[in-house]
Amino acid sequence: MKLPSFKSIAVLIVSLVSIVTVFPNFIDDETLSNLPDFMPKQEIVLGLDLQGGSHLLLQVNEDDIVQGRLADIRRDARALLIQAGIGSIITTSGPNLDVELTDSSQLQQAREILAPLQVTLEGNLFQTGSIQETTVTTTGGRVRITLTEDAITSRMSALVAQSLEVIRSRIDEVGTTEPIIQRQGDSRILVQVPGFGDSERLKDLISQTARLTFHLVYPSMTAAQAEAQGLPAGTIIVPSNDGFDELLYEDVALGGEQLIDAQPSFDQNGQPVVTFRFNTQGALAFGEITSENVGRRFAIVLDDQVITAPTIQQPITGGTGQISGTFTPETASDLAVLLRAGALPATLDVVEERTVGPSLGADSINAGITAGIIATIGVVIFMFVAYGTFGLFANLALLLNIAMMLAVLSLLGATLTLPGIAGIVLTIGVAVDSNVIIFERIREEFAAGRTAAQSISSGFQRAMLTVVDANITTLIAAAVLFFLGSGPVQGFAVTLAIGVVTTMFTAYTVTQIFIEFWYRRRRPKTLRVNLLEKFLPLEPKIPFMKWRIPALVISGLLTLGAIAAPLISGLNLGIDFTGGTAIELQAREGDADIIDLRERLGLLELGEVQVQEFGTPRDVLVRIGIQEGGDAAQQVAVSQVTQAVDENYEVRRTEAVSGTVSGELAMSGTIGIIVAMIGIVIYVWLRFEWQFGVGALAALLHDALMTIGLFAVFRLEFNLTSIAAILTVIGYSLNDTVVIYDRIRENLVKYKRVSLAEIINMSLNQTLARTILTGGTSALALLALVFFGGEVIRDFTIAMAWGVFVGTYSSIFVSAPVLLYLGVKTRADAEVEKPKAERRTDGAAV
Repeated sequence: MKLPSFKSIAVLIVSLVSIVTVFPNFIDDETLSNLPDFMPKQEIVLGLDLQGGSHLLLQVNEDDIVQGRLADIRRDARALLIQAGIGSIITTSGPNLDVELTDSSQLQQAREILAPLQVTLEGNLFQTGSIQETTVTTTGGRVRITLTEDAITSRMSALVAQSLEVIRSRIDEVGTTEPIIQRQGDSRILVQVPGFGDSERLKDLISQTARLTFHLVYPSMTAAQAEAQGLPAGTIIVPSNDGFDELLYEDVALGGEQLIDAQPSFDQNGQPVVTFRFNTQGALAFGEITSENVGRRFAIVLDDQVITAPTIQQPITGGTGQISGTFTPETASDLAVLLRAGALPATLDVVEERTVGPSLGADSINAGITAGIIATIGVVIFMFVAYGTFGLFANLALLLNIAMMLAVLSLLGATLTLPGIAGIVLTIGVAVDSNVIIFERIREEFAAGRTAAQSISSGFQRAMLTVVDANITTLIAAAVLFFLGSGPVQGFAVTLAIGVVTTMFTAYTVTQIFIEFWYRRRRPKTLRVNLLEKFLPLEPKIPFMKWRIPALVISGLLTLGAIAAPLISGLNLGIDFTGGTAIELQAREGDADIIDLRERLGLLELGEVQVQEFGTPRDVLVRIGIQEGGDAAQQVAVSQVTQAVDENYEVRRTEAVSGTVSGELAMSGTIGIIVAMIGIVIYVWLRFEWQFGVGALAALLHDALMTIGLFAVFRLEFNLTSIAAILTVIGYSLNDTVVIYDRIRENLVKYKRVSLAEIINMSLNQTLARTILTGGTSALALLALVFFGGEVIRDFTIAMAWGVFVGTYSSIFVSAPVLLYLGVKTRADAEVEKPKAERRTDGAAV
């Protein structure tokens, strides 16, 4: 019973470090700044769903890149052909430029003239070799110039790198704190800005290309005349802010890359304007252009729209100018920020948007804390009532476990999300499971005739492997969630994984030290571990295997029903999987008027718009389907809704997901469930035998399908967090199953002349107390989340609470009975087969 002193010292140090590390999270900023330098000051990073802020996933517009590059090639091709006196009509088709010649006999000559446009790009730091950017071929009596796929991919990757720096500069100009700007793959950029609730302004700041160019206006024809008579060579029609199109020369007279400064200001009439200043080279070019074109109009074009087109009154040689238009002070300031930071090298589309207002974030924190406190109190009382002194030790270990989880989150700088809080609360409920396994083993050892000291020592030793086996399955599910999930789901996976590790440490090592210290002081002759044995038989004689056929029939029918439900009524898919927009509103005064909202939003003509109650009578959830016109149209729809309800409602949360991203999320979720199942089954197979792996797979499929059936029958929203719920249910179910399998394997070795059915019955009855107690504590924690955790994650927590029930049921009536039909060998079977094997060996030797 005497533990090495270094173990006690290590536990004491870990406990003190955890408490000191967590301490900064519970004091105000002023007190924290006054702490000594040697004290840790790292706080837990709150996710956007807790502190409010904006999450945007931007994607480089491939069509914009292709068309932009083809426009450059078209100008070069036209110039080469005009110089050679060859007439042509150049058209664009996808990544191709087709050059139709007015004289087909000049085809070969045109091919040779355009040959220099077949360009090979040198590889960059991350690429080896060269890339063929364009190919020039002759086909069907025309010359075709094609932009290759490799060149498009390479250019997109390079433009993402450039865009990262431009976005970072723009956000830094606004003065936000701790933004996250990350590259995702070859074509996407993730931007998360905590505390920035104005998503519309943020989108304008970071997704607007801000490509500024200066063009001379075509003097002798209007845009309307050009549309009727045909465009003069080298001209383009560009829309204007005032609603009238302008006919401009296509060639850029001067580019915005020559700007070195831009500031918001006011003109002589007090109207907001943006003043700009060129560098030396730009100032010379600007002075030359204005000197040579006095009396002509000069257009300032921002992102393919004419902002202003004033007439040049006199040469401007100072390298400065101003942009006037219908600005407000804020829009003028934002435009100045865009121009100072520089233009994005490509158009960025918003393919995913998640914005949470600060009030909803505060409510989520309060709801999570309330659920956590209630769950902790419930579990502490439950364990103390069930185990008395031993329960007190488990509760002390549980409190340390919570402190360690928070400490690890602080040290890692991990982001705590609302599902992450749910992960902590779930850990509180499941954490005592390891203690229950140990305590029940101690009770069994003492009931078998061992002394108190022997029972405690043997109980910890023999329970250790079961504790590890039971928690590995949850770790597998958490790992899959982290690598295949995103955002809040990853936060849930992190807290779940940290909780598993800290639970194994505190439940085994810390509890062992408490009990060892208690035993050395008290030296009890008898042990009363489970106080419920006076009221309930802890090892009943329930004939579970006699009920296996009715139970399997019921399970089969319910499983078929769970499969049929989504096929008949369909799943209530969230925007994560369907695409579209969800906007949570809260009435500024009184209750929400849903009928009025439906009528008001119906006037916007956005297609199918759903308006439903969400939580309290003041809260409403608005859903909008995917808009025709792509991502840009989706963003316009979001703006229209928020503007239409702004007077009476506060926008607390906005989620917008494009069709492309929703398809990817659905695929990654499906893959996640499959990968988790395969990983868990392989682990069970390796730790036990193949029959146990098949039994585990049967239980997993049963639990996953039953949970999906719950979503279908009760019309709960099925989204990314639902995938997390299914994986959590799978992990919990296998936790229970592995404990039972461990006992079956032990009894197979221990009992020689007992049938497999009797061994399974015995094992189920021996672990029944642990099953009920763990289910009870898990249910307490999850019910606290269901009733007090907030509306945002209610469907998620309902699914996990349901999973506690179906997981417990499948461990007893699915995974265990399957072993009877798969030929698991008992010790008696092995003894019978052994002589046969020996006789075959002897015969072979003769």
